[in-house]
Amino acid sequence: MQLISVIGAGVVGLATAVQLQQAGYQVTLIDKDGPAAGCSSGNAGHFATEQVFPLASFAVLRQLPIMLLNPTGPLRLRAGYLLRALPWLLRFVANVAPGRQQALQQALSALNQQALPAWQRLLAVTQAEDLVQYRGALLVSEQVSLKKLAATFSQYQQAGVSVRWLEQAALMAREPTLSRKVQGAIEFPDVAHTVDPYALCMRLFAKFQALGGEFRQHEVRRIRAHADGYMLDLAEGTAAGYSGQMAQQIRTPQLVISAGAWSHQLCRQLGWKVPLEAERGYHLMTQSRPLQCPVSSLERKFIMTPMLQGLRLAGTVEFAGRNSKPDYRRAKVLLRHANQLLAEPTAADPQAEPWAGNRPSLPDSLPVLGACPKHPGVFYNFGHQHLGLTWAACSAEILLATIRGDKPAVAVTPYRINRF
Repeated sequence: MQLISVIGAGVVGLATAVQLQQAGYQVTLIDKDGPAAGCSSGNAGHFATEQVFPLASFAVLRQLPIMLLNPTGPLRLRAGYLLRALPWLLRFVANVAPGRQQALQQALSALNQQALPAWQRLLAVTQAEDLVQYRGALLVSEQVSLKKLAATFSQYQQAGVSVRWLEQAALMAREPTLSRKVQGAIEFPDVAHTVDPYALCMRLFAKFQALGGEFRQHEVRRIRAHADGYMLDLAEGTAAGYSGQMAQQIRTPQLVISAGAWSHQLCRQLGWKVPLEAERGYHLMTQSRPLQCPVSSLERKFIMTPMLQGLRLAGTVEFAGRNSKPDYRRAKVLLRHANQLLAEPTAADPQAEPWAGNRPSLPDSLPVLGACPKHPGVFYNFGHQHLGLTWAACSAEILLATIRGDKPAVAVTPYRINRF
């Protein structure tokens, strides 16, 4: 039995570990905080296979000047972080060129086409089908003319995304609890959502352990080449309070780095300087659950997803540094937005605190996926930005095929680590 270690127990690392363990590998899964401790528990729960457009666009660039001025807007760049974020932003802007946009859209679409079929296979293996619902999703607009929504609809059609146009009457029949301020919507009929992202991750974790996988709660401080592969220097994890003391070492012939917003630090030890930025998102839970499917706002740039515990209000993009203190005003303002879109106002769940987490984002909106060109036996699966939940299952399948030397369903060339 071949040994392999996976660093990172978010949804991407969990899916990867399950796939490897099921395929006959003996997997050691390592995470300093435990399974689903970051964005994997706090995400919007939306399998966003309709999102085939890279984040870099002229529309986003036009908003950059106001990012410093509105602390609760959909985009935020903290003034004190501007200089540190500038190299990433310059790379981001370079992806706006039309030819580059087309290539990135094709690479995004390739993963999105595999996403839900891969999840259906993984859900069957992990007995988690009850946690995913296939009710589509809506993008709504409050503009009376609906011109901007119509232009967006045309963009999705041209990109090959399955969409339907809903006038207000059809929209109200679809989601009767929406406010009459909402004038129309684009429906995405072929997408899905999970009613509990954390529970979904824990089903993956339970299956991983049932298959014989081993979990170690430690921080990987150092990766060193070794005669038999690689040596991982581990420090004590955070369960009982992080001590920073070296706990032990693990020898592993093969290694997968899937550590989310911390992945670039590990890659640097292997000779790669990856332009990964921690892009913070927020969510707030409500007491009621009035919607049947996820609803996004074209103007307000946030999403409302019905979950078992209530309605999750999620979104916003903030560049402030991974270790900066969250600004929970950004979560609380989402409730005000939601109550503009709902016919009956809802309230925040007093038992659920506002949440913040760091998405691992790369300037071209693509993940790092595949084998390391420099170090045999090292593989990467990180940087999924807003689509970690969406791509977790398919990127795990692609990586498994790569590790086994098989031909993956999607060519990994656009996602290689040496593209930067």
